[in-house]
Amino acid sequence: MSSIGGLNPSSVNIPTVPDLRKNAAAEDARNDEKPASETEVKEGVSVSISSAGFRAAKTDSNKDIDNSSQTDPVKQLLKMIRELKKQIADKQAEIAAAQSDNSLTPEARQARVANLQASIATLQASLTMVQMQLGKAMKDQPADAQMEAMSLASK
Repeated sequence: MSSIGGLNPSSVNIPTVPDLRKNAAAEDARNDEKPASETEVKEGVSVSISSAGFRAAKTDSNKDIDNSSQTDPVKQLLKMIRELKKQIADKQAEIAAAQSDNSLTPEARQARVANLQASIATLQASLTMVQMQLGKAMKDQPADAQMEAMSLASK
């Protein structure tokens, strides 16, 4: 499954904004008197998905592979490819977060990004190996089976 920007609906968490005012009731009364253009708008949405929801999403994500006409070893390779692609996307999102994390010193930020890049390199090497194994497993298969496998691998 490819993901743009490395985020999926289950990883989005928009925090709520706490009311840090000391006397919120008095300020609210004063704010009622202000014109609409001067009032502050505070929004926050929090979405949480249960562990059962995560399990269901994970099971459904490979349902097309399970329902395909591929052999079991090919199905396992396709699932491995998807998992590795997901892990790479997650690491790329972590890199983006680390690069914009101003709480770290520049040296710590650089070390964190370098660590994550090394992890991505390892994952990409693993992905290449699994893709080569898939190619070998599909070598003697008919063209339609090869096309189906490549289509499933690209998702």
